[in-house]
Amino acid sequence: MDMGGEERIAAPREVVWQALNDPEILRQCIPGCQTLEQKSPTELAATVKLKIGPVSANFSGEVTLSDINPPESYTISGEGKGGIAGFAKGSATVTLVEDGTDTLLRYSTKAQVGGKLAQLGSRLIDSTSQKLAAQFFADFNKAVVAKAGEA
Repeated sequence: MDMGGEERIAAPREVVWQALNDPEILRQCIPGCQTLEQKSPTELAATVKLKIGPVSANFSGEVTLSDINPPESYTISGEGKGGIAGFAKGSATVTLVEDGTDTLLRYSTKAQVGGKLAQLGSRLIDSTSQKLAAQFFADFNKAVVAKAGEA
């Protein structure tokens, strides 16, 4: 499953970049995120609780940042295991483009699920993934704008 999109954020690119690398902001914005702990500058550990259709699961996993080009782009990859529910893994390439005083955040994602989650059907998985991505970016946008307003 692949998807992508763009979000206009009313903040300078440097502020958006800092927020993309702030575990506390990410924890607040990732739907269902229970914990997000920075293990190194490029590695995080996360636990996320999600309900997809009839399946609820707690996922625990690792997140890695690569291809880091501050303050312009990076690739974020992760894999989580949800016990009997199965697993989810994926990656997103995130690019920040200055547009006057705003920043355009462009993303392209690839994801794969297995186990019970894969049995739910691709339409449910796709629509849920799009909803979760939209929720993350809307929450991220609000958090960044609030942080920029504090500065």
